[in-house]
Amino acid sequence: MELPEDFRFTNDHEWADDQGDGTVRIGVTHFAQEALGDIVFVELPAEDEEFDKGDAFGVVESVKTVSDVYAPVSGRVVEVNDELESAPELVNDSPYDEGWIVEIEMSDPDEFEELMTADEYEGFLEGQE
Repeated sequence: MELPEDFRFTNDHEWADDQGDGTVRIGVTHFAQEALGDIVFVELPAEDEEFDKGDAFGVVESVKTVSDVYAPVSGRVVEVNDELESAPELVNDSPYDEGWIVEIEMSDPDEFEELMTADEYEGFLEGQE
């Protein structure tokens, strides 16, 4: 699956998409959802909850395993994807679009710039094989 060019990525396989208004939309990568298998439950944080970069903010549960989802940037949750409560499979079906997990208002926009670009993430994945 082609990586969205303007997204940024973490070595924990989260993606971040700058929404242009100081917020980032966050989800797990195609690689992560493929490794997890069929996702059956997503635990979402509460709106207004605050996280530091690297904090676990949610859980993705699949038929194989349970995995934490980590904040790629510091900030406050301004929106959660409620669709995932009734349709967690959206993370499998559409990881970069309908399967997003949260939007966070960044407290330090420089953290977004520190994340891997699509090319850097592809190189990182090649090293994982």
